[in-house]
Amino acid sequence: MNKIILLLILLLPKTSLSVDLYFCDNSMEDLPTQAGGRVKPLYVLADETIKFITGKSQIQNLSAVEAFCLLSVQSMGLKNDLDIPIRIDHSKVKEILNISQEESSLPAQKLMEQKDLLRSEYMQQKQNDAYKKELNKVLTRLSYYEQTLNGSLWSSPSINQNEVHWLSLPEFLTQDKVQSTALQGKEAFLQVFKTAKKNYIELKGDSYLLELTYSKLKLFSWAMISVLLALIFLTLKKSSTVGLFFTASTLTIELIAMVMRIFISGRAPITNMYETVMFSGFGALSLAIIIYSYKKDKVFLFGGLSYNLLCLLMMKFANNMLDPSIQNLVPVLRDNFWLSTHVTTIILSYAALALSWMLANIVLIKSLRKKLEAKDRRYYTSLIYSCLKYGVALLSAGIILGGVWADYSWGRFWGWDPKETWSLIVLLFYMAILHGKYSKWVTDRNFIPLVAAAFLSVMMAWFGVNYILATGLHSYGFSEGGAIFLASFFTIQISVLLLYYAREKIKADHNS
Repeated sequence: MNKIILLLILLLPKTSLSVDLYFCDNSMEDLPTQAGGRVKPLYVLADETIKFITGKSQIQNLSAVEAFCLLSVQSMGLKNDLDIPIRIDHSKVKEILNISQEESSLPAQKLMEQKDLLRSEYMQQKQNDAYKKELNKVLTRLSYYEQTLNGSLWSSPSINQNEVHWLSLPEFLTQDKVQSTALQGKEAFLQVFKTAKKNYIELKGDSYLLELTYSKLKLFSWAMISVLLALIFLTLKKSSTVGLFFTASTLTIELIAMVMRIFISGRAPITNMYETVMFSGFGALSLAIIIYSYKKDKVFLFGGLSYNLLCLLMMKFANNMLDPSIQNLVPVLRDNFWLSTHVTTIILSYAALALSWMLANIVLIKSLRKKLEAKDRRYYTSLIYSCLKYGVALLSAGIILGGVWADYSWGRFWGWDPKETWSLIVLLFYMAILHGKYSKWVTDRNFIPLVAAAFLSVMMAWFGVNYILATGLHSYGFSEGGAIFLASFFTIQISVLLLYYAREKIKADHNS
């Protein structure tokens, strides 16, 4: 190790040493590396690691690849001044670390000095509340930082007798490999990585590079722009042609992104909260276009596009709640048939119910601005009723398929698991509304607010079980955070309903 450090110092030009970049630059982003049980480009590993530790994709004007590389080469004794900030969110954690509430991070070296304090505090917590979860997350970030520093997080391929062996950075970058390149400066070290990449591709192919393209294209950001343009043109133009073009563009972009994600992961894109939000937004907009094709009412497009935009905003900005990274599946989810049937059906049912919820709120907000005529109310009720029938049929099928999968995986069809229980509650809630509407028990005046309120049960089954209850056999899909999001959603929806009923009461009193 000492010899290779000396070799690097002798070979590198002084200009490289003056900025402490060594051989780290963005040309390394397409190198193959193994992390999380699968092969991915170094760009993806670096971006996920730096973003998880710091909450940012760039550090001190360095890209994620450059920052990750500079941290990793310290395992070889190549010191530099890079000290990245480690993200801290919880106010109580900030308090025990003696930092102000306005600060959102602490330099890694300073936080390392507080590691024992954090571990002791974590062990003392009896309840698995938000504070304990944040302590665990900070400790995990510290662990990732340490693994990056010692070079174990970055593995490179070494081919031996047509077999790939993944070596940590200190094991991989040996003196013999560097000297055999017959090059000088940083090119000698880059050539070692390029040779390893070439040998790996010759043996295993370059399919892993698709993830690099997917990550750099940022297709969902383009989809967000397309959604906004669709909404603008549908609002400003009487003709729907341009709006429909951008609506179709949105679906096309999202479809391309999901297909790429399927090829990268080898499974349906519905295995974590990020993917379910992604797929439900796509499903709702698809259903909106299908219904629009024979109803010819732009309100469906507004509903589908608005919900799709909400999903895209969550995917873009709620990274602390929704993890966009592609992870390996737990064993119970590795059956692609059941995964593609049960979960897809459930999420499509949520998409249909979300479309009915969005349409209901559009009508509620319209009624707050001006009086809604009885014929208009009946018309909108008919539209929303169509969405509910799709949603309830899909949800029923999804629950039955889930029961069959549960019998196949766990040996029982139904076990009152929290996820199962809340799915049944959602189904019963919506079936009661449909039955009430069909039997005239639910009036047109109450149907629309009931549909808006019913979606709260969907949010509880979809997000609440994962973020608040956090128990049960479906724990492989659980995520952290999200309680504030869910509370805000409930508050806003209930406020809209209270305003609606308050206005209806004022109207009734005025007419009497």
